[in-house]
Amino acid sequence: MSASRPRTVSGLKSLNWFLGAWTTLVFVFLYAPIAVLVAYSFNASRLNIVWTGFSLEWYRRLLDNTPLLRAAKNSLIIATVTTVLSVAIGTGGAWLLHRYRYRGARGIQTLVAVPMVMPEILMGISLLIFFATLGIGLGFATVIAGHVTFCFPFVMVAVQARLKGLDPALEEAALDLGATPWRAFWLVIVPSLRPAIVAGGLMAFTLSLDELIVTFFTTSAASATLPIRVFGMAKVGLNPMLNALSAIFILATVGFVLLSDHLRKLNR
Repeated sequence: MSASRPRTVSGLKSLNWFLGAWTTLVFVFLYAPIAVLVAYSFNASRLNIVWTGFSLEWYRRLLDNTPLLRAAKNSLIIATVTTVLSVAIGTGGAWLLHRYRYRGARGIQTLVAVPMVMPEILMGISLLIFFATLGIGLGFATVIAGHVTFCFPFVMVAVQARLKGLDPALEEAALDLGATPWRAFWLVIVPSLRPAIVAGGLMAFTLSLDELIVTFFTTSAASATLPIRVFGMAKVGLNPMLNALSAIFILATVGFVLLSDHLRKLNR
């Protein structure tokens, strides 16, 4: 017994060392390209493979690039409206499927989940055919409709997971105290669902802001988003302004993560 125990401890230490080294390699593999991208956003050279000195030139040019700024504004508008609609539809749909039992509920649940697994190119082509058949011109409305189609199921799934652990006595107590079903939902259920709603909303905002393929089939020149503009620039060649733009988005992402973590701690 005493001889086997040191071997076991030594084996566990070796396993822990191996897992730690493997985890480190995975993180290096994931984040080293991002670090290089951010570093070369301050490169004075137009060539991304040659370092010639520190410069903020590409950030200045980025701020002077009107088409990119307009595309960024379009992306923020579309992502914000998409998030609001997705949260409303996803939360309402999850509550209705949870609160009421009726025939066809399982089929509706399956149909809602289809946009989550459907290839984006199929969704984009089908939406384009749908809008063309109805004679609807492409623009902000069609892009938002397309984004909501695949964003609200993520909100719905997050809220449904939260509803499964919700105590049904909360609503019953509110109704017994004289609240209407709507007031009980708004004043009792929604605050209990707030973490899931926020998580689903952040997911919807991120998916909408990052979407390229569905947007490509549903947008017009006036409603082109930032991913569309970046894709067009990347096809021509690697522009250092893309490095600067990516660095700004990385900084914004880190800020959102820190903010969400701070809000989560405040709600404990």
